[in-house]
Amino acid sequence: MLIASRNRLARLQYGPNGFRVLAPGDHVLCAASGVPIGLDELRYWSVARQEPYATAALSVQATLDSGDSGKA
Repeated sequence: MLIASRNRLARLQYGPNGFRVLAPGDHVLCAASGVPIGLDELRYWSVARQEPYATAALSVQATLDSGDSGKA
């Protein structure tokens, strides 16, 4: 049985080389801007903070703001 996941917020676990879907959906929300990011467009996230970002610039800014830029 297929579960409809269109227009549904997904819950993901972020790893260093990809992410794992914990709850089905078709998008996540950028932790910095709140804009929806389609799972097929998701390229930037923080493993340490488990947060997705819409752009590389938002990802870098979040890292600088959090003070964990020296951590892996």
